[in-house]
Amino acid sequence: MDSQSKTEEAGFTPASRIAAIGVSKILQIGARASAMKKDGLPVIILGAGEPDFDTPDNVKEAAKAAIDRGETKYTALDGTPDLKKAIAEKFRRENNVDYALDEVTVATGAKQILFNAFMATINPGDEVIIPTPYWTSYSDIVEICGGVPVLIPCDAEAGFRLKADQLEKAITPKTRWVLLNSPSNPSGAAYSEADYRPLLDVLLRHPHVWLMVDDMYEHIVYDGFQFVTPVAIEPRLKSRTLTINGVSKAYAMTGWRIGYAGGPKALIKAMAVIQSQATSCPSSVSQAASVEALNGPQDFLKDRQASFKHRRDLVVSALNAIPGLACRTPEGAFYTFSGCAGVIGKTTSKGKRIEADSDFTDYLLEDAHVAVVPGSAFGLSPFFRISYATSEAELTEALKRIADACAKLA
Repeated sequence: MDSQSKTEEAGFTPASRIAAIGVSKILQIGARASAMKKDGLPVIILGAGEPDFDTPDNVKEAAKAAIDRGETKYTALDGTPDLKKAIAEKFRRENNVDYALDEVTVATGAKQILFNAFMATINPGDEVIIPTPYWTSYSDIVEICGGVPVLIPCDAEAGFRLKADQLEKAITPKTRWVLLNSPSNPSGAAYSEADYRPLLDVLLRHPHVWLMVDDMYEHIVYDGFQFVTPVAIEPRLKSRTLTINGVSKAYAMTGWRIGYAGGPKALIKAMAVIQSQATSCPSSVSQAASVEALNGPQDFLKDRQASFKHRRDLVVSALNAIPGLACRTPEGAFYTFSGCAGVIGKTTSKGKRIEADSDFTDYLLEDAHVAVVPGSAFGLSPFFRISYATSEAELTEALKRIADACAKLA
């Protein structure tokens, strides 16, 4: 008897809040690709949103020292005083934004920050405006918390960025939040001060709408792009903005699971209530490591940024050389979001017609043994995402395989 049959026999019924939600498409593709590799197939996986660099040595040493000092017990609920001080100083130093310690929260990754914030603020039917393409977890977390995701398509011609007129039209009396991510996963698109300004002007006209910004890829930007966070541009929105960040991407600390945010005291307090009944405090050792990450040397960030830029240029150039594909040059993060409209309607050597971007990515995995993620997983088709946070050798081979696979389409 398979597991599904056993589940049905036991009479299990999932809660309605997750009835329409499944495991992330990114994780599904990764699991399928990993199984193929285990079976001996030469699969190259370009789906993971994870830097291929190691955590800096000084950060690892700080974690070891914390263990040796016996800092392995529960900490303050939503962050140690030392880490909150480091975060507040980071906001002042890098973003020109002042947060008091009771306006800072720390959680087990930025995903928990999102969950805490939405769970603490959303009532059934409240709307959250999310530009697409978007990180897949955004809408699912909103739905789990009883909210309604309002997805606004932002195409390549618009730089995958939300425009003021789109925002204005989407706001209703039920709008609770607008969620922006810059630089973006999956598109790599980033908002400059000039891009943000019209959006912030709209929000000033709608005082019932709060702003949530995900700055996780702040330190991974290219070509002289000047990162800026909205509160630094418009301080009048500080009282209704949650600014989210973390150590996962810039410091290659994905497994350490530390996310943080700055926001109004009342919101931070409400989020702590949710966290107190979910995970309680984040890992004590990870928090000690994060203090060193934020306070320690930052010079290595430029070297890693340069490495990612080299790989970005390699991928964008190769994709744009493939007939049927069109790839915009991203301002940041370590993803490309390439259009594949030119291969839709073509047929594989096995006679299967490519009807959608998911068909194309399935074809690449099966025929070329390259795992990428369809744009439909991020709310915008027909596109596909490549993570170039892997070696140049793997990227070069993967791009060659993609080109060969496209050439074989009839």
